[in-house]
Amino acid sequence: MSTDDERPEVPAVPQTRAEMRAAREAAEAAEAERIDRALATHHEPEPAGDQPPADAGETSARDAAAHEAAEREAAAREAAAREAAVREAGDREIAEQEAAARKMAAFEAAAREDAEATALPSVPVAVEPVVVGAVPVAGAPLSAAPIAEDPEAAAASETRDEPFDPADTDARSAPEPAPDPATSRRFLVTLVAVLGILVLVGAGFGIVSLLQGPRISEVQVDAAQAIETSGSRVILTANQALADIDPEQVTVEPAVPFTVDASGRGVGVRFTVPLDDSTKYTVRVADVTGVGGGPSTTLTTSFETPASHTFILRRDVEGKDKIFLTDLKGDGVAVYEHDKINDFRATSNQLVVAVEEDEGSRLLVMDRDGGNQRELKLPGDGYVGAIQVSERGGLVGYSYSDKELSDTAGRASVLVTQSLNGKDDPQIIEVADKEASVFVWQFVPDSAAVLFIDFDGALSLVDRSTDAGVQSLGLAATIQGISRGTYTAIVERLDGAVVELNLADGTEEPLAASDPDYGTASSITPFPGGTLRHVVSRDDAGLPIGQAVIRVDDDGKATPLVEVSSADSILQACASPSGQYAAVAIAPDLASNPYDGMLLPLPENVETHLIDMESGKEMVALTGFDVSWCQTAPRF
Repeated sequence: MSTDDERPEVPAVPQTRAEMRAAREAAEAAEAERIDRALATHHEPEPAGDQPPADAGETSARDAAAHEAAEREAAAREAAAREAAVREAGDREIAEQEAAARKMAAFEAAAREDAEATALPSVPVAVEPVVVGAVPVAGAPLSAAPIAEDPEAAAASETRDEPFDPADTDARSAPEPAPDPATSRRFLVTLVAVLGILVLVGAGFGIVSLLQGPRISEVQVDAAQAIETSGSRVILTANQALADIDPEQVTVEPAVPFTVDASGRGVGVRFTVPLDDSTKYTVRVADVTGVGGGPSTTLTTSFETPASHTFILRRDVEGKDKIFLTDLKGDGVAVYEHDKINDFRATSNQLVVAVEEDEGSRLLVMDRDGGNQRELKLPGDGYVGAIQVSERGGLVGYSYSDKELSDTAGRASVLVTQSLNGKDDPQIIEVADKEASVFVWQFVPDSAAVLFIDFDGALSLVDRSTDAGVQSLGLAATIQGISRGTYTAIVERLDGAVVELNLADGTEEPLAASDPDYGTASSITPFPGGTLRHVVSRDDAGLPIGQAVIRVDDDGKATPLVEVSSADSILQACASPSGQYAAVAIAPDLASNPYDGMLLPLPENVETHLIDMESGKEMVALTGFDVSWCQTAPRF
């Protein structure tokens, strides 16, 4: 039920000063007109019936004077009356307006009280949106209808009586003005202008791209991984699809061997050998065009490799053995320690450590900082030696011998491989369906293949990633080393000849002598660009008088790196992954340097000398051996 019918009628009241002034002037004019009419009626002469007639002349003069005086008096009274009437009318009009204003104020206050009494109470705003069901409230409007100056608007407001709608509360309490057509037009014009500018800018960029030719939009490279292993890649992504890329268009400075693969917008450059540390490399792809033609350009990118670090094992007969992580200045930190560490190897993210305990060996895998240690299952209770890792294959390999071993029972020096994650069982290499006892073995770099010589002298190759079986490669006395990225092994045949054996097709050729020729090497370690050869000098009687490590480049040029007297002994020579540095393990004063009692026995005092192979200068001498650059432990 609406309360509009109960509202009192309110007379139209002037609201502005102009309206009030016009009303006052109209009232004064009406009052003046009324007074004129009253005075005209009042001054009409009336004959005096009860007075006697006078003399004509005297009467005429007297009448004229009286009439003149009467007129002056009447004019004065009239002016005073007019002024009083006008003043009274103005005062009355002002009083009426003030009364009307008070009445209006009282009416508006009553209307507000009526609205507050009948309106719904306000609803507090929740922290999160709350959906509340509601039903129309009969007989109670949401708010009192406002008084409008326009009678039609007021009538429409008074007749409106709609049910409560929660969704329409804000709209009713605060109606928004209708949008201005001019504002809408301006908004549309602005929007169209902005879109047009964006289209023009995009088209401009497209035109500039076509005029400039392809450009590099992204480069991907893992510089830290590149100095550890071969096969790292730098990938250049262009801003458009590229025409075919010939490998001849690609250059790398400093020069390293690489392969190229390109497709779509990407150009991949794969380095087949590890890169030098602390070196800036620049890759250029010349005469590159888009697949749709257009001008050619040269894509160029550069990256810098980080400084090298290496791990080294330091044994202590009176304390714990420790593995250190060190830079090439000798600043190192111990990452793992144990009473007896026999051997260890490192990958780019893990360490594999063989330790000795009373009941046998244990094989541990851990992070490079020594954390997250876990033990790998062995084939039985026994001893582990000659451990190696294949990072590409995710494998660890080692020779294993049972603790309980006799002429008729137990396994001796069998070759075992298993996953570094420890999720599979150890796999023993078999030849002709028999577990083979292995004299020497090595993982083929960048693969899961194993090259080994058994106790019968048979040289064999088996790839643990396939089921191809064992491939026989003849007889051999020892494996000197396997080159990275070439799938070529250096082996010594039973007749003493040293050959380079292609493991892919089985072909071989003699290893070229050095210039100058330092004689037969007792060990040869290949690296990208050459070999490190350990040679022994002898007197006429065949007795050793000195030892040396010789760097021999691929072209045969020989350069001595380290030389020692007969009092000292060179245990091992290894090269860093790229061949930038050499690590030479030396046992000084061998006559007074006793061996320890480990499974891999070595002199108690061993030094490792790090040498820059470019300059031939020694950088630092470290206490310890088994630098992680080496693929195998020392063989002495």
